[in-house]
Amino acid sequence: MNTVSQVGEIIRSRNLLWNLTLRELRAKYRRSVLGWSWSMLNPLSQMLIYTVVFGAIFGVQAPPGDPSGIKVYSLYLLSGILPWGFINLICGLGLNSLTGNAALVRKVRFARETLVFSEVLFSLVQFSIEMTILCVVLLIFGSPLLPWLPMLLFLMVLLAMFTAGLALILAVGSVFFRDLKYLWTIISQMWFFATPVIYDPARVDERLSGIWWSIYHWNPSTAFVRSFRHVTFDGRGPELSDLLVLICVAVGSLAIGLMVFGRFSRRIAEEL
Repeated sequence: MNTVSQVGEIIRSRNLLWNLTLRELRAKYRRSVLGWSWSMLNPLSQMLIYTVVFGAIFGVQAPPGDPSGIKVYSLYLLSGILPWGFINLICGLGLNSLTGNAALVRKVRFARETLVFSEVLFSLVQFSIEMTILCVVLLIFGSPLLPWLPMLLFLMVLLAMFTAGLALILAVGSVFFRDLKYLWTIISQMWFFATPVIYDPARVDERLSGIWWSIYHWNPSTAFVRSFRHVTFDGRGPELSDLLVLICVAVGSLAIGLMVFGRFSRRIAEEL
């Protein structure tokens, strides 16, 4: 199945996509006392742990926001934890999107990509809530991010496209290689520490050079975290080079994801 026909089938299945997304939203934290508050408590707990370990114990400090002047390490952490958490969440949900709905995939014919995209849309709603709270706090602390909110929304869309492509590939991979979800745990841990979430990327720039610096600098998650921090923590626009790279990465990831999914879509029901 080519990419154009895939997109057409997904558009025709938009009602199913909407219903699957609503199902995820309604099921999330159902019968939980705190409900959707958990969506913010998880990154806050990570922020607290890293603040104590790296900020209080090891004395790591946040570089002053430029031009915001904010020096609060916990806010610096949170501005990186949220976009990284979005990447990690969608990849994890993508891994289980097909295997977790095996009975539905085997019995009903539909655009199976909708199972992945419903997880992306659901996660995007949660991510929007988290980013809204972060922006309100940063505005209170003096970040001049208000004029850059449209850019922030654009970055969120690019991040959703990028992670959707990854999720499509991981969804197919987990069907044919069941150990992938265990392997991905290791990969995601390595990827996390290769992304400047808990440390200042300037420290890495001082120690890396040549090809290693290029690999680190153009790591998509590094470019995303750096751009989100520029807009939120610093209160300015992302670097033009970063923005161009992220547009290419987002479109390329989604296109490759659709291509890989379409290539193996006919065998998915048999494998499940």
